[in-house]
Amino acid sequence: MATVSSSSWPNPNPNPDPTSASDSDSTFPSHRDRGDETDSLDSFSSMSLNSDEPNQNSNRDVNINQSPISPPTPNLPVTPPPSVLHLSFNQDHACFAVGTDRGFRILNCDPFREIFRRDFDRGGGVAVVEMLFRCNILALVGGGPDPQYPPNKVMIWDDHQGRCIGELSFRSDVRSVRLRRDRIIVVLEQKIFVYNFSDLKLMHQIETIANPKGLCAVSQGVGSMVLVCPGLQKGQVRIEHYASKRTKFVMAHDSRIACFALTQDGHLLATASSKGTLVRVFNTVDGTLRQEVRRGADRAEIYSLAFSSNAQWLAVSSDKGTVHVFGLKVNSGSQVKDSSRIAPDATPSSPSSSLSLFKGVLPKYFSSEWSVAQFRLVEGTQYIAAFGHQKNTVVILGMDGSFYRCQFDPVNGGEMSQLEYHNCLKPPSVF
Repeated sequence: MATVSSSSWPNPNPNPDPTSASDSDSTFPSHRDRGDETDSLDSFSSMSLNSDEPNQNSNRDVNINQSPISPPTPNLPVTPPPSVLHLSFNQDHACFAVGTDRGFRILNCDPFREIFRRDFDRGGGVAVVEMLFRCNILALVGGGPDPQYPPNKVMIWDDHQGRCIGELSFRSDVRSVRLRRDRIIVVLEQKIFVYNFSDLKLMHQIETIANPKGLCAVSQGVGSMVLVCPGLQKGQVRIEHYASKRTKFVMAHDSRIACFALTQDGHLLATASSKGTLVRVFNTVDGTLRQEVRRGADRAEIYSLAFSSNAQWLAVSSDKGTVHVFGLKVNSGSQVKDSSRIAPDATPSSPSSSLSLFKGVLPKYFSSEWSVAQFRLVEGTQYIAAFGHQKNTVVILGMDGSFYRCQFDPVNGGEMSQLEYHNCLKPPSVF
């Protein structure tokens, strides 16, 4: 059960998009997907607010500067960098958010630049920061040893006002939040709530198997909404098509689901299990297996999966310290045969290499589809990856504050070349 409070909820664009999905009665907030990426915070689009009354639920004070980044104060002792609690890209991978034990900050990927940061006066741990493209509205959840907000609340932050304008409260801790222009999705340990963005009306509830990672993915196209979450069985995913009001269950793996990702239009779904050896790509409409690729032979924890914007490539990061890029064949019409009978995670089902002639003698993993390109990182740090806006580039974020942008050769493959490296935890004076 959730409770809702709002001091001044944003009033989205009063002129609804006539091409919006039929399953939504709400209108879309006015915002700009892309802008001049070197602009200040003012380049982020604004959602208008109806009131300037102070919010009684903000819990703590916040240092708000009129400029995006405050100048360094001389003659003060050097403060150690904060600890990272959260990393996530925005919906088009142009920006990323960092939640720390002191607040949060938003950075631009290309060119790399800190856009703004909000450090709270007393502690202020933020464990979830969910962006909505480049909008000024963010969803925040407290976390860490000294949380800024209770971990069972989703705080709706308006950065133009520098305060929270609403909240959603739950009986258990919030694991993750996903945003669309028309929906807010809140993920708990075993339940998911879908709210209308314009008035916070509860639209749907979904029960799931234990989901401590808060796994959930939602399409971002202007068309119909597709939501993917764990099902009620180990290895099962649930696909919700809201326009057609259809639910599809897919037994993706024989082990528990560890990670998944959707294409922007919601047509393709990539999944990985707790074994971390295979990644499978499914058609979300009929649940058929379209392709299967192999990360490696040893078990690994998959940290992130990401499609390129044209669904030609898939990036995978894991605890092995390597980011892999796989080529996808879904656009050429290839498909795994007899997809209704998916092999166990330890056995690949789509041989493609020349070693297939010896598959009766050699282990089957020699005939798997392997990654085209790789980027080696230091083991022991959690990394997430996404494709950059420049052609054949990958952006990698580390929980140690590291930022890498690298490039792969789509023809020859092999090791990716590093284009740049930064640390997003440096003080604002260095940006």
